[in-house]
Amino acid sequence: MERYNRQIILPKVGETGQQKLVNARVLVVGAGGLGCPVLQYLVAAGVGCIGIVDADVISISNLQRQILFRENQMGLPKAEQAKETLSALNSECRLNTYACRLTEENAESLISHYDIVVGATDNFASRLLIDKYSKQLGKPFVHGSICEFGGQVSVFNYRGSMSYTDLFPDQPEESTLPLGVIGVLPGVIGTLQAAEVIKIILGIGGVLANKLLLYDLLKAESRVVNF
Repeated sequence: MERYNRQIILPKVGETGQQKLVNARVLVVGAGGLGCPVLQYLVAAGVGCIGIVDADVISISNLQRQILFRENQMGLPKAEQAKETLSALNSECRLNTYACRLTEENAESLISHYDIVVGATDNFASRLLIDKYSKQLGKPFVHGSICEFGGQVSVFNYRGSMSYTDLFPDQPEESTLPLGVIGVLPGVIGTLQAAEVIKIILGIGGVLANKLLLYDLLKAESRVVNF
């Protein structure tokens, strides 16, 4: 257990908590700007089984913020390349890859095999599917989103808490233009998402259920809105 010593010595974690992490199954939808830090920290923490859903391939424009990838991987599938990098970080973690988009046909089946779902995608249709089936199956949905210099984090469908569509009933049209974002922002928001996952697994701290954390990078400010 030397690998996880700095966690295990925490009174709120201990060997029991570490075993909870080892036994946990987390599905991460999206291996981009948000998904990369989420995956990296969950794997490093020792989460035992992680699913990676992403249909895209690596492009040069990804490298400004998607920290799991390198120049020599351009054109290769994100899910598989993320697995390769993460396996080198922690070979004890079981990584399942799904080189596909989340759809009405596969969402229920994929989500049903995991304890927690992380929404690390900027695709509104995928968020709605995660929300629908995580609510139906009783799985917490750890949501994160980013744009330009700001981001938000919340946890939906957690022990009867509000759902994504309760908070955001009207979804905008999908943009045909790429979203601008400063590279470090998804690192901040993705790390906060990973923290929420770990708290849920361990049963510690205050989870962001019925709360929305808003982060403004330019002002170096964050606030939590209750809903």
